[in-house]
Amino acid sequence: MNEPEMVDAMNTALRALGVTDSVEAVGQFQPRGHNGAMFAGGLVGEGLGAAFGGLGDLVGGVGGVLAGSGLHDHSSGLPSNMLVGVSPTHVYGFAATGRLAIGGLVFGVARSAVTATVHQRVNVRILELAEDGTGDTIELEGNRMPVTHTKDVISLLQE
Repeated sequence: MNEPEMVDAMNTALRALGVTDSVEAVGQFQPRGHNGAMFAGGLVGEGLGAAFGGLGDLVGGVGGVLAGSGLHDHSSGLPSNMLVGVSPTHVYGFAATGRLAIGGLVFGVARSAVTATVHQRVNVRILELAEDGTGDTIELEGNRMPVTHTKDVISLLQE
């Protein structure tokens, strides 16, 4: 999905909730640790499937990837796929249910009340939003692929 479509979709979802704020950038994120859980699950599944031969490796690997990421995401309390948008005053996170399909609001925090920290990893960027008063955090990861537009969200939060 291209960024203008994601921005329009999120602004439409905000209006449906009665929010008059408008996001300027939107990116696709997952709960922190999503990709690592996929990798670990794939290794375990492939190892288990190896006992059944070549096709077993494939089936076990794919099953492990899905199980690893699914279990991790469920334990995080966040949806597996999210759209995160940034307005001049807020950061919003919505469940992403499909192409241009936005689910429920997961979080909405004032930019003035959180500190955004970015940790660079090999294949993902970790975005940590820490509430200044309590230290509570929302931890997300976004792929480095340009089509996810995570860099656009992170750039706005680091201004």
